[in-house]
Amino acid sequence: RIETKPPYIHRVMFAHRLEVRKVSESIKYNHPLRKCVDTILKKCPTEYQERMGRNMDDYEDFDERQNSYPSEKSLVKLHKQVIYSVQRHRRTQVQWQILLEQAFYLEDVAKNETSATRQFVHTFHSQEPENKIIQYFYTPTVEWYWECLLRPWFYRVLAVVLATFSVIVVWSECTFFSTKPVLSLFAVFIQLAEKTYNYIYIEMACFLTIFFLSICVYSTVFRIRVFNYYYLASHHQTDAYSLLFSGMLFCRLTPPLCLNFLGLTHMDATISHKNTQPTAYTSIMGSMRVLSFIADGFYIYYPMLVVILCIATYFSLGTRCLNLLGFQQFMGDSEMTSDLIDEGKELIRREKRKRQRQEEGENRRREWKERYGNRDDSTRNRVVHTDQKESSFSETNTNRPLSKYTRSNGKTERDRIELLQDAEPLDFNAESINDDPLESDSGRYQPGGRYLSMSRSKIFDDV
Repeated sequence: RIETKPPYIHRVMFAHRLEVRKVSESIKYNHPLRKCVDTILKKCPTEYQERMGRNMDDYEDFDERQNSYPSEKSLVKLHKQVIYSVQRHRRTQVQWQILLEQAFYLEDVAKNETSATRQFVHTFHSQEPENKIIQYFYTPTVEWYWECLLRPWFYRVLAVVLATFSVIVVWSECTFFSTKPVLSLFAVFIQLAEKTYNYIYIEMACFLTIFFLSICVYSTVFRIRVFNYYYLASHHQTDAYSLLFSGMLFCRLTPPLCLNFLGLTHMDATISHKNTQPTAYTSIMGSMRVLSFIADGFYIYYPMLVVILCIATYFSLGTRCLNLLGFQQFMGDSEMTSDLIDEGKELIRREKRKRQRQEEGENRRREWKERYGNRDDSTRNRVVHTDQKESSFSETNTNRPLSKYTRSNGKTERDRIELLQDAEPLDFNAESINDDPLESDSGRYQPGGRYLSMSRSKIFDDV
């Protein structure tokens, strides 16, 4: 799809970015339209804003240079284009990620179908955190049985049920005008419930009929694309114009859908030709009997065109006609389709290699942190502890007289004191020799060898 190809969107964004940069460089800080340019820059992505800058270093007056400046009308047009391009770029990125997740999921299902362990193994882990309750019950074994065995059969059964409903709807659309005999199957079901006065059965039959008709009608609105401009995108990526357009279609389709349901079940007096109590819809919207040519002709025969629509959808006549007119369409028997398939495979391989490299880098960083993280923390704590001891030791020495030493309980501090003692000269002229040379005046014991105690008067004699 062209809409989901990032290179195409990048080219559009690059063209608009160049235009915004040109306008930002031409309109200086003191220009009256600089506020408009700043407003446009705020709508650009953050990485583009950092590249563009505001060009605030140039303080030349804009009137002194004879340059052609854009008008306010052109800036309004550029602002509109930037908003649309940014919104389209974000929407395309989200759609691209969704398509990648679907492709990886289908590859995982194809690989796990032949698994002997019967445990579903994902190629890439989900980036979103899963619920613990779901994770507890939805184990890899349960996931394998559901994804590889039960889910395909569930889809087959659902396809048979929906195909049966579709046949009933098509048959009833072509025969609901017949009242004698009653050929519409929905009308038959409702009339059987009326005879037995089974109100619950009537409610269930009406609910299922309207529910299936609503799915058929509204699912088309969700998928419709008007020139690839008006359409609904998932994950909250739909713009305001598409929401208004889709809301308008919903409002226009709901009344005809209700009228068609009344015709299928023969609750409309125009079809049943009975003087029954009018429904709430008929009492508000009125009856089709006012316009006889619509009630007797268009209202009866127009629904039969659904048969032609079903045949055209089954044989893909619309896609083939557009392909003949020159519009590229995805068809199974053309060279362009095979080229698109090969291009898609290459894109998936490239994104898969990119994700694998990212996961390998994250795993290496995680292993490095687990292996060396505790060691780094212990080394960091040891360094901090040593610095704290040294700072406390230096503060104590500065606060006390130089002739006194502090007692250290650590082996490192004791070795440092012994080295200092070895560097001191022996004083043989002293009056007495103490048994404990490192003993301070206060009488505290200090470990060390038998050296003379230093005094304040002779400590700097040899310097």
